[in-house]
Amino acid sequence: MRSNLLKSGAAAVLLALGMNAFAAAPVKRAVELPPAADLSYELNAQQRGFGLKGEALIAWRNSGNNDGKYEVNVEARVPLIGKLTEYRSRGTIDSYGLAPDEFYEKRYRKDATTTTFDRDSKTITFTDAKEPYALKGGEQDRASVTWQLAAVARAAGESKFKPGSEWSFIVAGRRDAEPWTFKVVKRDKIQTGMGELDTVLVTREPRADGKSESVDIWLAPGQEWYPVKLRFRDDERETIEQTVTKITRK
Repeated sequence: MRSNLLKSGAAAVLLALGMNAFAAAPVKRAVELPPAADLSYELNAQQRGFGLKGEALIAWRNSGNNDGKYEVNVEARVPLIGKLTEYRSRGTIDSYGLAPDEFYEKRYRKDATTTTFDRDSKTITFTDAKEPYALKGGEQDRASVTWQLAAVARAAGESKFKPGSEWSFIVAGRRDAEPWTFKVVKRDKIQTGMGELDTVLVTREPRADGKSESVDIWLAPGQEWYPVKLRFRDDERETIEQTVTKITRK
């Protein structure tokens, strides 16, 4: 009986922690944040079987690598429909790099959600989930992770951030947090509204069950490692692709 009670108690603890007791220990890496900038993109999307064209804007702000603050605002718009997606991430900069305080997400025809990183209680809480996730350090959200990746790439340089290398982060979304592993695929020349750019293609593959988002990011070393092209595909096979047309340094 005592053994069964102990097992039940352990199971309850794991559930309360969002089953992340087995998550890998936080990893501290050198980071070098890209300069603040507004990035404009041409948008192509497949939503509910329809092809959509529009524009996207990412406003990236940071006040320095040490004990500063950052903010990322992302909007994607298409004619007639209006906003297709909106993401906002804000927080501080600590020894891990970006340290989100709050992540807001609004998708077309879906309710807005907010994910909160409470560093006093060391938990991440979600609008769409009752159970919190243990906050250990270094966790990102769906808006900040691209910029954390760019900061790591800038610090590592092309000699370390090279094809075959993998870079993992814990990423919080609407209802949970999970490991995202980005693999550097290859050097790639792409056509953009700014002409041909030399980039490094980095890919996050979905989980084996297919119930997660795949992400492709093209970082441009010659453009401060800014994300000059992004492609997102969710588990419903809906796709959003955005390719840079203009970068305005702030």
